[in-house]
Amino acid sequence: MRGPLAFIGTVKIFLLTFKIVTKMKTKLWIFALAMICASFSLISSCSKDDDDSHTVKDIDGNVYHTVTIGTQVWIVENLNVTKYNDGTEIPHVFDNDEWRNLTTGAYCNYDNYKSNASIYGRLYNWYALNTGKLCPKGWHVPSSAEWYILKEYLTNNGYGYEGSGDDIAKSLADTSGWRSSDKAGDVGNDQASNNSSGFSGLPGGNREPEGMYSFMHDSGYWWSISESEYNTSSAYIRRLFFLGDQFEGWSLPKKYGLSVRCIKD
Repeated sequence: MRGPLAFIGTVKIFLLTFKIVTKMKTKLWIFALAMICASFSLISSCSKDDDDSHTVKDIDGNVYHTVTIGTQVWIVENLNVTKYNDGTEIPHVFDNDEWRNLTTGAYCNYDNYKSNASIYGRLYNWYALNTGKLCPKGWHVPSSAEWYILKEYLTNNGYGYEGSGDDIAKSLADTSGWRSSDKAGDVGNDQASNNSSGFSGLPGGNREPEGMYSFMHDSGYWWSISESEYNTSSAYIRRLFFLGDQFEGWSLPKKYGLSVRCIKD
């Protein structure tokens, strides 16, 4: 049994056990208590199973929560993995010169601080996600078409700031961490009202092709993949900006380090 039916069944077992216990002699209490403990164990087990159905674990053991938005299921946090899903280590590149010369996959932590990764996830160059092995198995980096589906769903289902239209940035942005804005409708304004979609977009910034870090707390950037390749040197991305109300579509050089979100296959 699972879910609500399991819980109801367990409660019935508990009540029946209690009724019997009240009529038992002392020497049978041990058996009765064992049944009660088993009942609570079943309740706990059902609860855990339900929670597990809304989480996914990467190869490093990091646990991510998920959210369903329209027909899509997204991982809520930015990816934080240091290995591809086949167990191969992703190179961790600190040095600026090495970063700018890369044409293969790599990751970094913003400002080279591990503490930033625990909040905002890692930053990956495009070559890392182009391996097709960056997300946990059963998940993948979204294509530009899948980002567009997300945008259209939110636009057409009342997630705009005024309840209609494509000013959906606040519905995607997390409720804290953004630089402040005075303009109503901006991501950075009244941040407590953000995130009606549950996407929880974070302002993780980026690493530029020359190796410098920029725009943490100002912007969140996320890669696209597959048919979304813009040209041989650039790829499509999505951005949230603290001074904006749009979920912007851009292209950036593949040597950038950006955040990654995963979508279910």
